[in-house]
Order: sequence, then C-alpha cells, then structure tokens
Amino acid sequence: MKKEWFAAKDLVGINGLPTSTQGIHGMARRQGWEKRRRIGVQGRAVEYHIDSLPNMTKPALIIQEKSAEYLCASYHDPLLIWIESYKQLNEAEREQIVSFIVREGMTAMIKRISPGDERPH
Repeated sequence: MKKEWFAAKDLVGINGLPTSTQGIHGMARRQGWEKRRRIGVQGRAVEYHIDSLPNMTKPALIIQEKSAEYLCASYHDPLLIWIESYKQLNEAEREQIVSFIVREGMTAMIKRISPGDERPH
C-alpha cells in the first residue's frame, strides 16, 4: 500500500469506524493513533498513520487504493497499463514475470496470453 496517512474524512464509516469526523478524532485520541499535521491545509488538520488504525479498516483502505490505481490506468495507454499492473505485483511475482520475459521473450508471453490459445493459463 502506497498511501500511509489518512485524513479523518477519508476514514469516516469505513468498516465500523465512526460515521463523523468528530467521532474519528475522538476514537483516535482514545486509542492513541499516530498523527501528524496535514501538509498544505490551514488550521489544525491532522492525518493518521495506517499502522495506528484498527486492523479491520486496513483491507477496506487497500481496496479503495487499488480501485484508484485501476482508474488511472484506464487511459488505454499500453505503457501506463503495463506500469500500473507491474506495480501491483509482489516482489516474487515481479521476479517471475521478468525471468519469463528474459528467458522466453515477449513473443512467447504474447502467444501464451493470446485468445484462442488452448493451453491452460
């Protein structure tokens, strides 16, 4: 997950969290969430670190972030789609893809994923 800091408004109502920003701030105070001042915002706005949040909220935040990445990749630019897809792989998957391309080449990869290919994927 790339994003580590979340404003209270981003957390409202997620997986059992309070449904108001005041409720989020109150829960954060009671549970001692790690916070910092929000950059570029006037006033006393703060944001909370993901490791301080209850475990039940993390999966929902991860899902929201991935959706945003897919949205960015929808420009139909093949390079952007490739880059965003590659970023979403874990290290072992990245190594496997790169190893396959180095060993077999892009042509073999294209043949493997082309429609009409009868081999199981």
